[in-house]
Amino acid sequence: MTEIISPEAIFVTPRIAVSPLNKRRWRNFKANRRGYWSLWIFLVLFFITLFAEFIANDKPLLVRYDGGLYVPVFVSYPETAFGGEFQTEADYRDPYVKELIEKKGGYIVWPLIPFSYSTINLNLDTPAPSPPSSVDWLGTDDQGRDVLARMIYGFRISVLFGLVLTFFSSIIGVAAGAVQGYFGGWTDLLFQRFIEIWTSVPTLYLIIIISAVIAPNFWILLGILLLFNWVSLVGVVRAEFLRGRNFEYVTAARALGLGNLAIMYRHLLPNAMVATLTFLPFILNSSISTLTSLDFLGFGLPPGSPSLGELLAQGKANLQAPWLGLTGFFTLAIMLSLLVFIGEAVRDAFDPRKVMS
Repeated sequence: MTEIISPEAIFVTPRIAVSPLNKRRWRNFKANRRGYWSLWIFLVLFFITLFAEFIANDKPLLVRYDGGLYVPVFVSYPETAFGGEFQTEADYRDPYVKELIEKKGGYIVWPLIPFSYSTINLNLDTPAPSPPSSVDWLGTDDQGRDVLARMIYGFRISVLFGLVLTFFSSIIGVAAGAVQGYFGGWTDLLFQRFIEIWTSVPTLYLIIIISAVIAPNFWILLGILLLFNWVSLVGVVRAEFLRGRNFEYVTAARALGLGNLAIMYRHLLPNAMVATLTFLPFILNSSISTLTSLDFLGFGLPPGSPSLGELLAQGKANLQAPWLGLTGFFTLAIMLSLLVFIGEAVRDAFDPRKVMS
């Protein structure tokens, strides 16, 4: 018998099916108002810093010259493009270049903060570090660079570093914990002894030694910390797999001929991910704190990089300029507090004892 499909059924909007369990978890998460609003505040701040080049930059967003439009924020134009003499990139802060553009009836559209994280303000009224003013809203550091611009770029690089480190360390940690917990026996015993030895290696000393040989950058520093950070989730995942490997549904799946990898992925991993997701915000918090600590000690990102740890170090070295230390402190305090509140809300969301009506 041929099934007749009505025209209305063709144009039905598809709806994503959400299980009652996930609905309950979302209600529990929203019930924690502090964590719920912390998530939105953190996402808004992070989204804004993703477009830092359009907010704080020493290159204009738009230049109109001789009837043409130029976008220096995307393209590097030589000074000769505006009637100058040099083939090097135009310095739009130079009064000579400004005069050349204005002579042709042009204009310059600057970002909200006309400084990048590495821009040195050569027109300061007081010696650097200079206090907050109408030009440098949070003042400058000891090299004459805008503190607000460095804070925006530093926030972005800290969060991105933490997210990447948390993502890869979670993958390795979950895989290692799953193998330990599922197979047990000698596999678990040898893995545990290896982890005990591995975690006893002094990470800071290793980074100091590597820094003396090569200049660490974002990816080298990420790789070094990844070598030791992956063990943070092993114990949690291992316990979940040890607990669930002898459950009846796992035994039945094994009796039906399902392979070990399929059992681990389909039946045991979802249960282990509950505890894993609960710990992720706190691991992200720890990753950001580690990067900040290394930058503060001078063993983190290369010199000149926008770093919250470097900003705190400048505040320590320049006690006569309290805006440096206060900016770094409040930025870190707000960021890490938001992540802790989000972690608490996630913990409540996956707590089976909390049942919302």
